[in-house]
Amino acid sequence: MDTTQEIIDAKGFARTVTRLSHEIIERNKGAETIGIVGIRTRGDYLARRISHAILDSEKVAVPFGTLDITLYRDDLRGRLSQPRLKTTDILYDITGKNIILVDDVLFTGRTIRSALNALMDLGRPASIQLAVFVDRGHRELPIKADFVGKNIPTSSDQEISVLMTETDGQDAVLLITHIQEGEVR
Repeated sequence: MDTTQEIIDAKGFARTVTRLSHEIIERNKGAETIGIVGIRTRGDYLARRISHAILDSEKVAVPFGTLDITLYRDDLRGRLSQPRLKTTDILYDITGKNIILVDDVLFTGRTIRSALNALMDLGRPASIQLAVFVDRGHRELPIKADFVGKNIPTSSDQEISVLMTETDGQDAVLLITHIQEGEVR
């Protein structure tokens, strides 16, 4: 049996996207030098929303792209099935830009390590800054986000689910606790 708790509702979700976009603009002294890259799938949608929020506030169209890290993952070895490849779609030169890498949840850091490797194969940015909607802890690699929507410390029997209208029909962040049979909470 699982229990689910809503941590962020739709209004809080929108406020968090707006705040992240303002923090990105402030740290980079405007939007002229940045490019935004979202990690497929929910990082892609979050990156689009941040890009739109920056356009609304700064009136600057920030170059945007999506990154598929499937072939860079270190957990594909030993799997019998072929990975499902999606496309990397970055139609601008990342060299010399301050790249804002966007993902929904930061957990062990392995997804971000894979994304960094994929980005470096595409060019040499001036910097890569990490923006995540939720940081849940439990890092296995020395990776820290530059911009965090919400820190939600979790235990090993919990997971974070970021729901987005584009894929799930609603915007919310859920904390799901897995309860073993016979366990009392």
